[in-house]
Amino acid sequence: MIQVTPIRAFRDNYIWAIHDAHNAVIVDPGDAEPVLAFLSEHNLKLVTILVTHHHNDHIGGVRALLRQYVVPVYGPAGEAIESLTQRLRENDQVTLPDFGLTFKILDIPGHTAGHIAYLGHGMLFCGDTLFACGCGRLFEGTPAQMHSSLGKLAELPGDTKVYCAHEYTLSNIAFARAVEPDNPKLLEREFAEREKRGRDLPTIPSTIAVELETNPFMRSHIAAVLKAANNKTGTAHLTPVDVLATIREWKNNF
Repeated sequence: MIQVTPIRAFRDNYIWAIHDAHNAVIVDPGDAEPVLAFLSEHNLKLVTILVTHHHNDHIGGVRALLRQYVVPVYGPAGEAIESLTQRLRENDQVTLPDFGLTFKILDIPGHTAGHIAYLGHGMLFCGDTLFACGCGRLFEGTPAQMHSSLGKLAELPGDTKVYCAHEYTLSNIAFARAVEPDNPKLLEREFAEREKRGRDLPTIPSTIAVELETNPFMRSHIAAVLKAANNKTGTAHLTPVDVLATIREWKNNF
């Protein structure tokens, strides 16, 4: 039976383990130590590493893992990551023969210039582009790129599980409520996610359907989000890209 398990790292990172009773694929290992502890605890063999982008909290543990395991390392073709053995672009595929899984690659720039996601079997490993009720900061990409990337993800089936890489959900919901104070779905989500965090449980995975209902960065075309952006800028007739840029800057200083 295949499972997806979060491995906690740093203050709020999730390193994802796709595993059965014997083997594991690790997604975005920013730190080797908790990964090695997880593998040892569950008596698992590392067989593959998947990377979404070049930030150190996603790749910092790769070299240490490769000192103990000789495995392929997949990652974005458009980013300079030394340890990659396979460089991936939009519509490439990654096959994991130990699990009978195949993931399609999506280019989703915005947070970084070459950011990719892994999509397959109802699962989306999207790094720092799409968060639960949020999106990544625009460190290298443009608002237009992020808008396009989130639009691409918005077209996925609603039940697609969103495995992002940080536990930012409650702070993201607080911001989303500032943008859309009258969205009843946000109140429902806040209650549910606070209950999980109260029991020290992850709020992730989310789903695309939930994000479309509550995530302001996927709702830049919605009248209430447009109104909030208009009020913030004092400018009417904003495009959806303008709206995203406005609320992203707002979130940066929230």
